[in-house]
Amino acid sequence: MPKIFGFYELKTRSKLTLIALISFILLISSVVYVQAYHKLKPIYEVKTDKKIVALTFDISWGNNTPIPVIDILKANEIKSTFFLSGPWVKQYPEVPQRIQADGHEIASHGYRHINLSKLSKSEIKDEITKAHNNIKEVTGVDANLIRTPNGDYSDQVIEAAHEVKYEVIQWSTDSLDWMNPGVNSIVDRVSKKVHPGDIILMHASDTCKQTVEALPIIINNLKEQGYEFVTVSELLKLGTE
Repeated sequence: MPKIFGFYELKTRSKLTLIALISFILLISSVVYVQAYHKLKPIYEVKTDKKIVALTFDISWGNNTPIPVIDILKANEIKSTFFLSGPWVKQYPEVPQRIQADGHEIASHGYRHINLSKLSKSEIKDEITKAHNNIKEVTGVDANLIRTPNGDYSDQVIEAAHEVKYEVIQWSTDSLDWMNPGVNSIVDRVSKKVHPGDIILMHASDTCKQTVEALPIIINNLKEQGYEFVTVSELLKLGTE
């Protein structure tokens, strides 16, 4: 009776060889698929061995929290990057003007606080441009960095931003201060997750009730770990060196 040749008739070594071959083919196929459909990505961090981080703040609401945050940064001689909402800039012009006067980097947090990925490319550009014009009118700054509302993005959002000369910035450490989880929780999260080239997300909107208390402790902890603070643009330049 003739033998039926099948997988179960193969010797162990032959089985392993066949499995390895199939796995290799699947891996190559996956790589090709990912490369073919690779999504554009915003900037989350900069790869470096230097203990340098960018402390960043989003502001969309209120004028009570920003000033204490700015005062803390000034007392610690730290320059940060502030991502400012277009309508907020016009509502409280004295605050962004103070931010600019203190030497911080001014960036955009968009116009309406909505998910830009839900819009057409022309609408996305319009949102970015309106915020840009407000920031320019109030501070004289031509911003070129944006942190999109809610951190939302898509290929089209990034393409639209690039077409109006903006770079999309995310973060690699989220303090979660926007959730008001407790001062200790905010401090521990940043102090433990911080790493070289990190972009740290914090907020200076009035809805964030614990940022002002947590910020000096975070700064002190990071200094004790040997970290220096720079703006996002300074961090990006480091990544190109």
